[in-house]
Amino acid sequence: MDIELICLLSMLGVFLLSNLLFKLPVSISMILGAVAGALVGGEGIPLRHLAEGTFAYLDTSLIISTAMLFMAAIEESGALEALSSAIVRKFYRLPALMLILLGLVVMFPGMITGSSTAAVLSAGALVAPVLLLIGIPKEKTGAIICMAAIMGMAAPPINIPAMLIGGGVDMPYIGFDGPLFLMTIPAAIFIVLFLGLKYCKNLRIEDLEKSLDVETGKKYGFRLYIPIFVLVALLVLSKVVPSFPQLGTCLIFLISAFVACFTGKRFNPWKKALDAMETTIPVIAKLMGVGMFIQVLTLVGARGWIVVSSLSLGLAFVYFASCTVMPAFGAVSSYGAASVMGVPFLLVMIQNGGCNDIVVAAALSFLCCLGDIMPPTALAGNYAAQIVGLKYSRVLKNCIVPFVVCVLIGLVVMLSSSYLGFLTR
Repeated sequence: MDIELICLLSMLGVFLLSNLLFKLPVSISMILGAVAGALVGGEGIPLRHLAEGTFAYLDTSLIISTAMLFMAAIEESGALEALSSAIVRKFYRLPALMLILLGLVVMFPGMITGSSTAAVLSAGALVAPVLLLIGIPKEKTGAIICMAAIMGMAAPPINIPAMLIGGGVDMPYIGFDGPLFLMTIPAAIFIVLFLGLKYCKNLRIEDLEKSLDVETGKKYGFRLYIPIFVLVALLVLSKVVPSFPQLGTCLIFLISAFVACFTGKRFNPWKKALDAMETTIPVIAKLMGVGMFIQVLTLVGARGWIVVSSLSLGLAFVYFASCTVMPAFGAVSSYGAASVMGVPFLLVMIQNGGCNDIVVAAALSFLCCLGDIMPPTALAGNYAAQIVGLKYSRVLKNCIVPFVVCVLIGLVVMLSSSYLGFLTR
């Protein structure tokens, strides 16, 4: 047996034992796995490499942190709750459109933070009572919140697995918006309509308004949504207008969060910033653990071994593994699936030619994100189940059909990547 394979198995074994048996956090389990791999590979405890791995995803961590500050600000200002209420009041006669818009509200935090957990805990917690009020059962409400949050995680402008895959092959995070929108928006529309539409008949606005927050929207009006428009405008201008100052994503989030302090309900910015960072730290810690894990994988040669082995197994196996093993690896970590498997799979597909590398990378990242419903970790799923007050197993059953449809969408996009290159321009 190759020493690289032994190192890989030891790293995965220590990680799984630490996380599943000893119930250690994913981040700590990944660090222990990285140390075990280095020891088995004869590298001792490589402090320099562990330190380098810690900061491998510093830029991504900063983006997540500032995005969570923005989400905390608009949530506390009342913008998200007022938006959900306005959607129901205006579109209750068009239940399909109403559900699609509520799904987009759940997606929004994931789109700007790259975290399905953030989407579930912020917008998901606000939209779930609305869905229950409409008459959608708890288990289907939990599934809608879970899957919509994952679609938000996969959607642009922030898709962390795509960044990780791109970083592994020196591909800049440019041109991903089109392919990601092509997969996430149709999938999100199918999910909310498949799970919730049949329960949204004969809605009476008089009954709904009793449980909706209509006062915040009436009191502050349009200005509640100014921070969201500021965010979108700055992000678009920085990409479309070359002469516009390149503020950077982090600064744009901070500017928009600052604006939110003055457009709605008054709140303590310092306290909300601390609360937001408390939610963010586990995600950042996971990224640090992934960085160490990948750094040691490279150090001991296991990463190269995966690439070479994938090349020898053939393209058909890579497509099959992309649709099955990569989402399943999400039980460990969606980010880890992107780095450990997404990078070599992309290299194999590029090696065989005839594909658009950006479209394929986007599809692989989309499949990685689906791992957030995989037990036992399943952060998005478990939090969604807690919100509706059920065990995750009941919510998971309702995620199976949407999950299969999403996998098929990802597979079709990968197979058609050569025809979808125009989306990357």
